[in-house]
Amino acid sequence: MYFYAARQPILDANKKLYAYELLFRDSLTNVFPDIDGDEATSKMIEASKFNMGISEFTGNKPAFINFTLDTLVDGYPEMLTNEEVVVEILETIKPGKKLLSVCKDLHSKGYTIALDDYEHQAVWLHFYPFIKIIKIDIQATSFDEVKDVILAIKDFPHIELLAEKVETYQEYEQALQLGFKYFQGFFFAKPEMVKTKNLTPSQLAMAELLYETSKPELDLASITSVFERDVSLSYKLLRYANSAIFRRRSEVSTIKQALVILGSVELKRFLGLMFAVTANPDKPSELIKLAMTRAKFCELVAHDMNSKVDDSIAFLTGLLSMIDAILDEELESVLAKLPLAAEIKDPLLTRKGTMAAIIKLVEFIEHAQWDKTNLVMEKLKLDKEQAVIHYNQALAWADEQSQLTG
Repeated sequence: MYFYAARQPILDANKKLYAYELLFRDSLTNVFPDIDGDEATSKMIEASKFNMGISEFTGNKPAFINFTLDTLVDGYPEMLTNEEVVVEILETIKPGKKLLSVCKDLHSKGYTIALDDYEHQAVWLHFYPFIKIIKIDIQATSFDEVKDVILAIKDFPHIELLAEKVETYQEYEQALQLGFKYFQGFFFAKPEMVKTKNLTPSQLAMAELLYETSKPELDLASITSVFERDVSLSYKLLRYANSAIFRRRSEVSTIKQALVILGSVELKRFLGLMFAVTANPDKPSELIKLAMTRAKFCELVAHDMNSKVDDSIAFLTGLLSMIDAILDEELESVLAKLPLAAEIKDPLLTRKGTMAAIIKLVEFIEHAQWDKTNLVMEKLKLDKEQAVIHYNQALAWADEQSQLTG
């Protein structure tokens, strides 16, 4: 069984991964508010406890999971360990004696409790000793209201604020100045500022290699020559070719040998990852992981579509769909500098065609926009169950690759 869920990263003030929120649905055909919240939570716990394993989905980071009052009273959070889960109390639950009793009990057992979409009311003061995190939707909450919350919790220094729906870098900076410790949203997936800059020699070398490997026939002599001009890139290639995932019996010691052994598909994947990883070392690692997830998902979906889109082209297109955020530059400007085939550039620039639709699909999954997800899958004639499997596979692969390339 696979989760019908998207995971959204929660970052700390240094833009390092702290946790994931799991945005669950019963299936791709059931979207909130059509599905009962109790049922959604119970099936999330069932899947995470008895099937896939929640740690596999979150890379051993804590998972923020929404709980209704009934699922809290029935003890569902305790089906997961206090290290695996952050118990997120839905904003629809009214503060009362029953909820307070549950919070006291969970707190005594070491569980972290968060209030979701918090709107300040004096009655919540009774809960503060047991609450660790207060989540505030900064799109729906004014700065004055945020300051009211900060004033209310001043005698409870253990409480930390989490800003939800942070969509721009400017919003992140504002929330940071207000004292928020954690941030959730897609601010890290957009350019922090628009600026023009030259690519570094290593980036240019990788761009040249991406171009060479996009040709129908690989020119090993030309590719080897480019690698030999960049010592760092050559080292990374040999390290990758010798990594445990390929299970080599003997060590790969030359550039040409590595190229032959890896082959065209694996070489394209390696170059794409290296370009993304080294493009901007100051960007959050979660952004690179998100780009990797997109790349692998696009590759897997393209493979299912019986050669309508080349697998390796799909991989690279998915990866480059976030290159503007990685380089902090407009997409048109970045792509103009890269010698890439039109079948990669066009879907990214025009947002039209089959490849563009696959990218839209993974974007909708990331945002848990399941109604739109269904429409795209119907258009592409994709099997919905298989798409869920591919998304989970892509997440797991990206987690593994980020450790390898990191």
